[in-house]
Amino acid sequence: MKSKNLSEKILKSVKGKGFKYIELPSVIETNHIVQRSGENFRKFIFSFIDQNGNELCLRPDLTIVSCLRYLESNLRGKEKIFYSGQAFRKSQNRKDSIIRNQIGFEIIGSKDEKNDDKEIINTSLNSLKNLKYTSGTLTLGNVEIFKLLISKLDIPTRWKLRLSRHFWREDYFNDLLKRLETNSDVDPTIVEIDKKRYLKMLKGDKNSIVAERSIEEILKRFDKKIKDPRRPSKGRNVSKIIKEFLKIKCPINKTANVLNKFFKKYQINLVVDQRYFPTSVNRTSKLNVVFSTSFGRQLEYYTGMVFKIDIKLNNKIKNIINGGRYDQLISDLGSKKQISAVGAALNLNY
Repeated sequence: MKSKNLSEKILKSVKGKGFKYIELPSVIETNHIVQRSGENFRKFIFSFIDQNGNELCLRPDLTIVSCLRYLESNLRGKEKIFYSGQAFRKSQNRKDSIIRNQIGFEIIGSKDEKNDDKEIINTSLNSLKNLKYTSGTLTLGNVEIFKLLISKLDIPTRWKLRLSRHFWREDYFNDLLKRLETNSDVDPTIVEIDKKRYLKMLKGDKNSIVAERSIEEILKRFDKKIKDPRRPSKGRNVSKIIKEFLKIKCPINKTANVLNKFFKKYQINLVVDQRYFPTSVNRTSKLNVVFSTSFGRQLEYYTGMVFKIDIKLNNKIKNIINGGRYDQLISDLGSKKQISAVGAALNLNY
């Protein structure tokens, strides 16, 4: 961890922006992490079984712990909070520390989402004033725009769900695109068999029961399956659109124009404006500001704006801050209604 004096300066700067300091528990139930970050994330956590047979773990992520606190404390309305502490996470790189010292700040339960996004980014930028760096980059993305694009594409619903759900799993996502290109999830032989069974059942009693389902229910499902297959060429074209979209990277002030030209090129009924981007300035302080459509794939719980700040320290590029919007996280953890949330974490292990 860097000097205690530096940490205190950063905490003071965050508090000066109206955030309230809170303490977070170090141990939580493992399922809270695995359900949100994926089963594959289990290999990165330090877990154990307690005397009652419950699987617990050292917190690998402070954001989920903070949202659990909000939920379990039955809090209501807007809350601006900040905290500091250690996250414990294994790494595939032996040089990485398993103990990550962080300072985090969040706005939860607010209805002014766009201004909250700006405030989190501005608070992040303000905290950088305590660091001696020469240059850097603020990279922005937006998971919501990607999901809007997927919703407009001419592919079956199941493919829209797959691609949206697995956007954050880059390798698996690329495998999905290969399957989409070849139409590999639709076996022509099976489709022909389904057609024959469908025609045979049409002649039977619609009210009869097979495997606890009525013939009418089965016919509806068959009908959907038979009509679902696409021409392979259509899958290749959709995959091409997605791949081209994910290559877009440009200065932030040109982003809306670049994206709208892309949507127009492929006749996609979608228009984005500046409200999707919390800043339109190409340079702030010592940072270049860019937008990348492929950025935002670190964690599954991000739902909208995402960002990171990399700075140059001692001739090395260091990732210093990561953040974004996660409006579904608290409801996924058990809330009966969706509660907006946006935040960032500053890495003190640089």
